[in-house]
Amino acid sequence: MNTQSTYITDKPQTRSKKLDIKIREMEIDDLAPVFHLGETLFDSDTLPTMYRTWDDYEVTGFFNEDPEFCLVAEHKDRIIGFALGTIIIKSRSAWKYGYLIWLGVDPAFQKQGVGEKLYLRFQDLMIAEGVRMLMMDTSANDIAALKFFKKLGFNQPHEQIYMTLNLDNHRKSKSRKTKPAK
Repeated sequence: MNTQSTYITDKPQTRSKKLDIKIREMEIDDLAPVFHLGETLFDSDTLPTMYRTWDDYEVTGFFNEDPEFCLVAEHKDRIIGFALGTIIIKSRSAWKYGYLIWLGVDPAFQKQGVGEKLYLRFQDLMIAEGVRMLMMDTSANDIAALKFFKKLGFNQPHEQIYMTLNLDNHRKSKSRKTKPAK
């Protein structure tokens, strides 16, 4: 789920028997599996309005800067989910803000409690760090993510509008104007 990038795919899953899921801090050997899982979950073709880009820096950046807030869900030695977040400290504010940036679960394991376990461990870390407000964001169209986070206690969604401009057309237009005439 991507906060701004929190997405849950809403694919029908059958509930199986209780999974043996281990939630732990991400380790260096987890970087590639987490990156590749994120690639499948946060695809710009599937999620064209996603304004945060999933790339290798997302995983390595958070792992290098806030490793204690990078979690993985593991089932039978396989990474099946992850959570990446940070703490934001604003100047002139007594509050610390937790920010869940990415939360993703392998589609084969969704609707089996994996995302909730990841989130609850992340929440515990934030509480231990003295965070007073936890934030996440997601697409207004991602009904599954909205239901998921509402179930976890998030409320009062605030609408945010962002706009995009594809500069490729401007770049092409500008290059045609600057080419010397023959």
